[in-house]
Amino acid sequence: MIDAVLFYLFAGLMLLAGLSVILNRKPIYSVLSLLVVMFCLAALFIMLDAVFLAALQILLYAGAVLVLFLFVIMLLNLQPEALARTRAFTLLGGGLGAAGVFVWQIVRLLPVEGGALRTGEAAPSGVEALGRLLFTKYLLPFELASFIILAAIVGAVSLAKQEPPARRG
Repeated sequence: MIDAVLFYLFAGLMLLAGLSVILNRKPIYSVLSLLVVMFCLAALFIMLDAVFLAALQILLYAGAVLVLFLFVIMLLNLQPEALARTRAFTLLGGGLGAAGVFVWQIVRLLPVEGGALRTGEAAPSGVEALGRLLFTKYLLPFELASFIILAAIVGAVSLAKQEPPARRG
């Protein structure tokens, strides 16, 4: 009974913090809301007895990646008027694309004829099995995520280094 209460508590808090990530106008508050999401996800991992994944969640994502996000946000020093220029149709297109992928994933998991969910393969049962799976079958997505993060850092630094245009007066 307590497991169900804790699950709904952490899941609800995670959903609210996720909405706060999207709806906040200030990037710093979005990153702090993302920190709450990461801690709630780590709590759900602990409830699943995946303590190693919870520790990785805290150390890697909540520790390193969010600090990197804060560093990039502070390096860019975006002004509110620069954020207001974000085109609404770009955000709408990205949101519709993400929603489409989400719906496609849910449809893939729907029960088949026997009533059982299609779950794919079993989850790895230890640190060694998880590492072996990560660096064999999922090596390409792992490396692509690293490359995308590196490209974002280089782009943020290059944007921050640009001189503002001289004012004519």
